[in-house]
Amino acid sequence: MTIDRDSVPRIGKGFRLQWEAVQQAHVLLYPEGMVKLNGSAGEILTRCDGNAPVSVKATTTRSRSMSTSQATGAMRGCGSLANCA
Repeated sequence: MTIDRDSVPRIGKGFRLQWEAVQQAHVLLYPEGMVKLNGSAGEILTRCDGNAPVSVKATTTRSRSMSTSQATGAMRGCGSLANCA
């Protein structure tokens, strides 16, 4: 799968992202288990909501803590977990 700046990422079928208050972290649930996400991963995956292209998400993420190229790269990195339009 190729993810570019015009791709619109969202969490793929079979995965669910949620906040776990007990662990004070986002977790990614899937049929075989769960992954506890670090802060950066949680921030990135909360933006994979299917509502805007990577270019917009990268700009939003950049304003918080990362450069545009880092944020775009991170969005591309979620390709195995995301479906992109």
